[in-house]
Amino acid sequence: MTEAYKITLKPVYSQTVPTPDGVKLPKDWLLSWHQAATLEALRDPNIDVVFNTAMTGDGKSLAAYLEVLQGEFSAIGLYPTNELARDQETQIRGYVEKFQPANQPRVVRLSGADLEIYAENEGLKKGAAIATLTNQREALLTNPDIFHYLHRGAYIIHGDSPDKLWGRIDKDFDLFIFDEFHVFAAPQIASVINTMLLIRCTNRRKKFLFLSATPDTNLIGRLEKAGFRCKEIDPLKQNKYQFPDTPEEGQQLQTQGWRQVARTISLNFIPLEPSFKASETWLKENSDLILAQFQQYPGSKGAIILNSIAAVKRLTKFFREILQPYGLKVGENTGLSGKGEKERSLSADLVIGTSTIDVGVDFKINFLIFESFDAGNFIQRLGRLGRHDGYEKDGHEIKFDNFTAFALVPNFLVERLFKVDVPSLEVNSICDRPFFHNTITENYRQINDFRGYYRRWGAVQSFWLFYQLSDRTIKQQYAQSRDKFQEACEEVFETSLKSQAGRIQGWAKDWQALSGKSGNPIAEDAASFRGSSPLQCGLYDLTEENEADRFKTYDLPGILGNLEIEMWTEAAFIRTLKGTVERTGQSIAKGRFAHCLAFMKLRSYREERLNWKFTYSGNLQPIADAWKVQVLTGVEIWQPDNYWVGEINKRLKKEGLVCYVIRRPLAEVRMRLRLPMNFQIYGISDQYSFHDATAPYAIAFGHSALLLDTLAYTFKSKGDEIWVV
Repeated sequence: MTEAYKITLKPVYSQTVPTPDGVKLPKDWLLSWHQAATLEALRDPNIDVVFNTAMTGDGKSLAAYLEVLQGEFSAIGLYPTNELARDQETQIRGYVEKFQPANQPRVVRLSGADLEIYAENEGLKKGAAIATLTNQREALLTNPDIFHYLHRGAYIIHGDSPDKLWGRIDKDFDLFIFDEFHVFAAPQIASVINTMLLIRCTNRRKKFLFLSATPDTNLIGRLEKAGFRCKEIDPLKQNKYQFPDTPEEGQQLQTQGWRQVARTISLNFIPLEPSFKASETWLKENSDLILAQFQQYPGSKGAIILNSIAAVKRLTKFFREILQPYGLKVGENTGLSGKGEKERSLSADLVIGTSTIDVGVDFKINFLIFESFDAGNFIQRLGRLGRHDGYEKDGHEIKFDNFTAFALVPNFLVERLFKVDVPSLEVNSICDRPFFHNTITENYRQINDFRGYYRRWGAVQSFWLFYQLSDRTIKQQYAQSRDKFQEACEEVFETSLKSQAGRIQGWAKDWQALSGKSGNPIAEDAASFRGSSPLQCGLYDLTEENEADRFKTYDLPGILGNLEIEMWTEAAFIRTLKGTVERTGQSIAKGRFAHCLAFMKLRSYREERLNWKFTYSGNLQPIADAWKVQVLTGVEIWQPDNYWVGEINKRLKKEGLVCYVIRRPLAEVRMRLRLPMNFQIYGISDQYSFHDATAPYAIAFGHSALLLDTLAYTFKSKGDEIWVV
């Protein structure tokens, strides 16, 4: 095994408090300080927005739904992934069972696929389906995407008043909960600010609760600017956490009313060369280490979290062959895993996954191996470990003996942490979580927060909402609300809605001139929640056992590098989907396939990544010199060993792609601008640079193009010199 740099993280204890008057709890339950403080803040008429920054594992979910569990209160919970929403639904139903509130709160979970299938089965339009599903519910668990589009009129039909759905839903629910909010970027934060302003300007005052171990200062500052009264519940600042040095001290804290929320962790840093397959190679070479964990500590449960779906697929197969003879189950959980596979994976002995499992899912594991991309991602993934003393199996409690993590990190991080003249960490040292988290934050990659986005692009959404409030069906009713909304948006985003109207008109004219079509791709991207997916393809996954789970979507860049596929037609894909529904009796949501670039059969995952690049048959220099987001046609793929690339190019070059082109190599742009891992930016060559070993241009698509637009000025040149503003 590579030399490991080991440290120990102390356990975490959270202070409990006497139960507030009138609050009903199950027998022998006590609230943590932050849970009681959150309830108090939500009941305070002088507070609009609450930020709870309690540590991972300290019961933020109970803090959020405590008022619902007391009766006569309703909440919408917004979760960034469907896995997290599913996990939270189980947790909340468990709370309802334990609390036994008199009114028995009704809980419903709603994803985009659930909504589509329900509407289809009931013969309803999506708007009517939403109205039915959300009616008379005390807890609605959904995603912020649905919440966003609901307030932008996506589910109503022509002639309906724009407030037909949100008017009632915003009135019916008292509290809006945003969970794991730190995983969102500036476009999503801008969307949430706009929706909150709409709710506040058109309704009586509502409560908003943000749950995140790392609150976003951009969000807090802008909400306060808009006049929201904010309160931060921070147990760490209030000394409501203790980090005992010994088990005896931990025991003593428990007798004094402190509850353990995180266990002692043995953390090993494994330095690796920053190459494509370094983590995968290390895991294969050290498979005996994983087997030993299960043999030395029977009843162990583990997770491996990686950045690459293809690596997870290959390693799942590899570890199944190794661990199956010992009666150990290996599960897989990625964006390309079927629904059944994902659900089964959470009860496996070893789950191997990607970011689908690092956001909030409440794992009962004592063994974790993880890759990371930046400081926030590192802390987030490590937070999956040490949350529980054990788990239940076949009616028996199985207790964990220890908690071990292996962090597969770039060697430069180990150098910075352990090998400089005054190292932040020492091998075999013991430290508490706040010190450790600060150390990682200071020494590992910090991702750009794109703070320029709000002023540049945030008010495009505001304009659409303002325009909606001007609809003839509601114009009179919301006249004052509209004026207040305009004033608040202009204050928060530091721009006028009139100037946004001019920009939007300009983009529409440019698109008309380019394509001869009506529409406005740039404005549509800016007004969307997660951005468009112009490179998304429909996949029929032949590696998937469950027939109904074979229909998937994946972006073209990931397909080009990692998958063995066969081109297919849309007609054959949809025909097979309908046939599968008839044969299996299982409903399959098909709305996600409506705008796919192409359709393919996925045959297998490549062992080695294949190189490819974007190309442009003309000259990119004038496009890059424009220094702006624009719609580009004529983009193609170059991949010499690919027999089907010609077929893709026929379609791709006709697509109008919202993009930003910059004349710098991809690696430099990524590094200089500190871009996140999932940023949609790639190298691209033109007719003059086609044979260059490294593509001299970078191209970003969709939301990534808008984000790049807020930073590209740092690359503007004087003559041939690049200078930083």
